[in-house]
Amino acid sequence: MAEGATFGRLDTKRALAKTKRFRPGEEETKLAVQHRLIRLPKGAKPVTVPLTGYKAMCWRIMGPFVLSRYKENQDLEDDLIRAHIRMRPEEYLAYAWMTITILAIVSASLALVMSLLFLAVGLSVVLFVLLLFLFAGLPLMLGYVVFFGFPGGILYRGKPASAAKKRSRKIEARITSSMSFISAMASADVPVDVIFKELSRQSVYGEVAKEAEWITRDTELLGVDILTAIKRGASRSPSPKFQDFLQGVVTTSTSGGQLKPYFLLKAEQYEKEDRLEMRAKMETLGMLAEAFVTVVVAFPLFLVVIMAIMALISKNQSGFVLTLLYVIVGLMIPVSQFGFIFVIWNMEQEA
Repeated sequence: MAEGATFGRLDTKRALAKTKRFRPGEEETKLAVQHRLIRLPKGAKPVTVPLTGYKAMCWRIMGPFVLSRYKENQDLEDDLIRAHIRMRPEEYLAYAWMTITILAIVSASLALVMSLLFLAVGLSVVLFVLLLFLFAGLPLMLGYVVFFGFPGGILYRGKPASAAKKRSRKIEARITSSMSFISAMASADVPVDVIFKELSRQSVYGEVAKEAEWITRDTELLGVDILTAIKRGASRSPSPKFQDFLQGVVTTSTSGGQLKPYFLLKAEQYEKEDRLEMRAKMETLGMLAEAFVTVVVAFPLFLVVIMAIMALISKNQSGFVLTLLYVIVGLMIPVSQFGFIFVIWNMEQEA
């Protein structure tokens, strides 16, 4: 059963956010007798997250190997949670090592076949070693970088960290519009838990709605009070901006402040920040457009004209000049164009 459907059938209990008080000596008996009752639809069953066929095979084969050498990796566990990858660290490591092992076998087989072909042709030893590295070592190194990141993990921590960073960009792209929704709900004196529950139902807010859905899951299904659920949401969110917002909600509530002015202030703040970011992005695009005209259009054109004239004038070095012309037209201009396309595409992904 989907979490969204479960949340829609549950009634929000506002009494969860209140602190329960007992008389001296009655704490243990009250806590032992009273339980949190959750009403679910008839026939509802706990939702499990089974591994897919390939991942289940990886866990069956590489699971014992990983468990025998596994050490607690809090960074990997946090990245998996923030990326919403529903795998335990041990299962992810088994999946990664199994994939890398298969990649190594395929690369070694391909390198062996290509080496036999190269030896039959009679290539030099240096070129043979270089091609062997390209067919065997390079795919294996790329596979390791994809799953585990660069050695040391300073610049890149693998697929979970990359997915968490991608979710962070999506959250920050929708946080301004979601703040408008939250401030509108707060202006109508709607409780905080109901605000996050209604936000989780709005799929138009993307990853922000999913973060609110996890907070609603903690309050509705796990029986956690709303402030503790918001703290947990702040700790597992990949977006620093959304973490700051959730921590501000907790701080404002615990210090006796009002949440309605806080929501309105945050909505105005994020709107101003979006304007500044949009202005900076437009200035960057203008600078890239000027650089594109200069580097990709004007400079190669002048260079081709000058070298064509040199090829006509100098008879001795005309072959070398023509080779340079081929390099400029066939390599330099396409690479520079694709470079600008990649930079603009990357900026669009971050938007």
